[in-house]
Formats: sequence, C-alpha cells, structure tokens
Amino acid sequence: MSIVLENLERLKEAARLENISDEHLSVLNTPVQVSYAELAVGDRKLPAWRIIYNRALGPGKGGIRFHPEVSEDEVQSLAFWMSLKNSLADIPYGGAKGGVKFNPKDSSPAELEEISRAYARAFADKLGQDKDVPAPDVYTNGQIMAYILDEFEKIKGAHEPGMITGKPLELGGIALRGDATAQGGYLVTKEMIKKFLSGKTACKIAVQGYGNAGLFMAEKLAVDGHLIVAASDSKGGIYNENGLDIMALSAWKNSGKSVSEFAGGQAVSNAELLELPVDILVLAALENQITADNAEKIQAPCIVELANGPINLAADRILANKKTVVVPDILANSGGVIVSYFEWAQNRTGQILDEEYLRDLLDKKMKSGWQRVVAKFEEKNGEITLRQAAYIIAIKRILAAEKYRGRIK
Repeated sequence: MSIVLENLERLKEAARLENISDEHLSVLNTPVQVSYAELAVGDRKLPAWRIIYNRALGPGKGGIRFHPEVSEDEVQSLAFWMSLKNSLADIPYGGAKGGVKFNPKDSSPAELEEISRAYARAFADKLGQDKDVPAPDVYTNGQIMAYILDEFEKIKGAHEPGMITGKPLELGGIALRGDATAQGGYLVTKEMIKKFLSGKTACKIAVQGYGNAGLFMAEKLAVDGHLIVAASDSKGGIYNENGLDIMALSAWKNSGKSVSEFAGGQAVSNAELLELPVDILVLAALENQITADNAEKIQAPCIVELANGPINLAADRILANKKTVVVPDILANSGGVIVSYFEWAQNRTGQILDEEYLRDLLDKKMKSGWQRVVAKFEEKNGEITLRQAAYIIAIKRILAAEKYRGRIK
C-alpha cells in the first residue's frame, strides 16, 4: 500500500472513532495544489515538487528536502502530515511540502546553490508569506533557505523574509530554530516517561538517526541521566548496554565521521538497533523503518517518532496490539514548525522577541499538545492509540475551519 493510501486509511480510522462523516472527511482526501517542475541544472533535469495539502487554517507550511528517493507520493504524504501537525500544534498554518529528486552528497556547493535558486524560480508564483512558507528538511539547511530567499526576492523586487523559515540569523532567522525539533521531542519524551514509564530516572534509549534532531535529543536525555545505549546514522550504528559517551559521540559525528566508526561499543545495523532491549526507541531517520516485517520484534515499550512517518500502517496495528506506546510524529517533532511560526511572526511584524520568552512559549505549546492528546486518549479509556487521539484533534480543528469557510455543512 502506498503512503498516500495509508494516510487515507488512518484518516478513516480516526473519523470512525469520532463519528466524522465521509462527506466532511472528503476535504482531506486530496491535496489542494500539486506543482511540479523539472529543474534544468547543467546537463541534468531534476524532478521537483511543491504540494499544499490543506490551507483552511492558513498558508501552506512545510520543508523542502533534497534526496534521491523523493517522489510525488512521498511529498504529498509529507504535506498531509504537515496539515495535521500544524493543526495539532494550534498554529495558523495549512500543510505543505517540497522536494527535489537528486543526491545532494554527489553535488558541489556551487551546484547546490544553483539547484536551490532553480527551485525558487520554478515555484516563485506559488510561494510567499501569505501563500506557502518553506523551511529546511532532509539535506537542506539555513544556507539553502538563504539562496531560495535571495532568488525569490530578486524575482519579486522586494524584501519578504517571511516567505521562508529556518534562515540564517542575519536574514531574519531565529536562534531557537537550531535544536527546536529536538527540544520539542525531548519535552514530550519527558512527559511520556512520567506517564507510561512511572517516571523512570535511568531509561535505556536507542536513537536511530543521529543527525541534527537525533543528536541534540540524545544529548538532552543523557544530561538528565538516561542511558543512550545505541545510536546510528545512514552508515550503521553502535551499541553499548552500559551507555555510550554521548558528548564524545556527538563531537565525533560533528567532525564528519560516521557513528559506526566510533569506539566504545559493538557495531549494529540500523535494522538491528530497532530490535534492541531498550525502554525507549527514538526514530529520527526516514519513513517506513518499522513495518509488518519487524514490528513483532520491537522490544521497546515506548517509541518516539522524531522523524516523519517512520512506522507504517500495518506496523502501527501490530504495535497497538502489543500495547506499545507510540508518540506520533505530528506531536513529537512539531517543535521545529512551532519555532518556524515564531520566526515567521517576527518577520511579519518586525518585533524581535526575547529568546528565553520564546523557549518558554515552545515548552508551553509542546506540553499543551501532549496534554490534549493524552486527554483524548483517556476520554476513549485508552482504547485508541496516541496517534489516533492526535489525528482526531487535528482533523476536527481543520474541519471546523472548513465549516466556517462554508466548504462543508
């Protein structure tokens, strides 16, 4: 089953649990805008997409990824998740996503700049602070956002920093953005430990995906006294049941080396890491890491989805039957888009807010989201999953906006 069809099935499941009609749900069955272009860069033509799934709550919002496996199905699915994530986070955005199909690791800095500028040219008429607001995603960063912003402003002949987030500070970015996804995931993980692991003070944790978000989150949990016993990146991982030296591992990774080459434990594959006997499994890599093929082998009683879509529908059902607690992606990784909202709001108003104030506001919004999801979970006597609870809340907010707009009755 494609990711798109899985998303629709999850929608239907949540709708049935809350008695939402098919007529109302139909406004979420398909994206409202699909834009495609071929970026001409040198002698290459690179497929590129920008998709808005829903904009009842505000302009589109979602990242741009550079990856060799980008497809329309993937981008549409990510835009769908962004619609629900932004709704659940109670911020004024619809959901969108973008991508370019190529391997950025095989491209020079000059080529990456040209691809970024070509993307801005291809979709300039679709983007804007009131239309659709991109951000960094897989293999894109603040520099890529800066190129896109610069090219967009050249085309428009005016400054519009609010058309993109995740920018360098000098172009209107926000310092909090660097570890926002990890900070949000860390906050809900602490809440999950209190509720589902009896406040355990030294949990054993495995982190699949030791990139920006996974690395920062591992550091924060290690400072709290939890044991990060395993970590991995795209080349493989390492495991030590007594705990890894996380600060040393982070320094190693930041020097450009692979986690798999770090001394202090035994080598494990990404697949093996998923099945380790830990308290918490943090999924911070890519989609479809846990499927029907390995879901029964997962030993962790609690999973945190820091990546988008790391557990497919069939695996979700298996894990639910096992009573595995899964903190869903649309809650766990929403810190990034919440801070993007702070950046966008500052760009629009020109008012620069204190970083400590914004950090406190992020904490409050993440905890509020957690509390609303848990309240819905408990309202249903724990007979639904946390993902289903989150979907119900997000869907109902979008449908309420659609109703006020007169698009449904």
